Amino acid sequence: MKSVIINIGDEILIGQVVNTNAAWMGEELNKIGISVDKTIVIRDREDDIHQAVDEALKTASVVIMTGGIGPTNDDITKESLCSYFDTRLVFSEEMYSHVEAFVKKRGREVNENNLMQAYVPENCTVLPNKIGTAAGMKFTQGNSVLYSLPGIPFEMKTIMREQVLPELVSSYQLPPVIHRTIMTFGIPEAFLAEKLKDWENNLPPEIQLAYLPSPRVIRIRLSVYENAGSVIPQLDDAISALHEIIPEAIFSDIEQNLEEVLLNQLRNCKLSISTAESCTGGLIASLITSIPGASENFTGSVVAYNNNIKTQMLDVPQEVLETYGAVSEATVECMVKSVKKHFHTDTAIAVSGIAGPDGGTKEKPVGTTWIAVAVKDKVISRKFMFGSTREVNVQKAAYSGMFMLHNVLRNFNKQ
Repeated sequence: MKSVIINIGDEILIGQVVNTNAAWMGEELNKIGISVDKTIVIRDREDDIHQAVDEALKTASVVIMTGGIGPTNDDITKESLCSYFDTRLVFSEEMYSHVEAFVKKRGREVNENNLMQAYVPENCTVLPNKIGTAAGMKFTQGNSVLYSLPGIPFEMKTIMREQVLPELVSSYQLPPVIHRTIMTFGIPEAFLAEKLKDWENNLPPEIQLAYLPSPRVIRIRLSVYENAGSVIPQLDDAISALHEIIPEAIFSDIEQNLEEVLLNQLRNCKLSISTAESCTGGLIASLITSIPGASENFTGSVVAYNNNIKTQMLDVPQEVLETYGAVSEATVECMVKSVKKHFHTDTAIAVSGIAGPDGGTKEKPVGTTWIAVAVKDKVISRKFMFGSTREVNVQKAAYSGMFMLHNVLRNFNKQ
């Protein structure tokens, strides 16, 4: 079954907002067996909306659009859809009650802009938005259906997960699709592909392979779109073979972040953790604490961006900094031991590097990073040479630190 995604917003076209909605929606639709033929990004203009909807409904059974249904004057999607589907806006008492309760719960009174959100197209099916004031809308034309959803990602995702996707699954006979995602880290994409060349060539023709790289991880996705049930044994064999080839690089056989995997390891081992971060600016702490329940294991962090903080709060001797520099094995080992001691944790991660774009030298160019991890009395340190892009260096440093600790904890219970 074919679908088209339409994203509305001048802010997307001028690059002010990254279009993450299309990526997420495409992935979720693909999971249930609906292919995305096209993504269209358009301005907040009625003619553009009409043209995009017309084009989409001619080729797709499912059209999902986001944006332009908020409370401000530049949100014209509802009116544009009314004119396209030859209907009118009508006042909904149910919608008004929802909007009023939502606004008052936040200590405000309903204004004219809020009031307009209680008006919905007469011939649409309203999709309630429990975490916002802009309801989604469903229109039917012939054998096609169009969903109009809020552009705010967390509102759109909630309506998609709870209403749109379940409805699509129940309404259509969609072919079963299987996706298996193996999460890897530590081997660059080109080297990973070279290492897996024979494995890739031996995959059954029913299994499609994709490498999905990012600064943090490389996802290896195996997909089956036809006769999915009968190919499961071959999928399992392929994944088992993958573990034999790159056991050191795989941290999960399901799509989950490394911070979640690491936190689960700490929970299973009943270990606590703290971090001492320089070039990562607290990113490791932020990633770990983004997981619900992290407080059971995560104690705290010191962001020692300045050398004075390294000496005063992390007990790094001045002579170590003068002799070896802030980006050195000696410094990160002092940092990791100190933060582990002061925070009374079982494990710790310490990072110090030159993120760039300035600050590099011939001996220590931009991207040079030292990372140390401690587990009980064991300390391991390693030097990394990342690239010249600051944002990428910070991301890689944070994930490298977590991955180092992850690898140590793999065998913790076996000791």
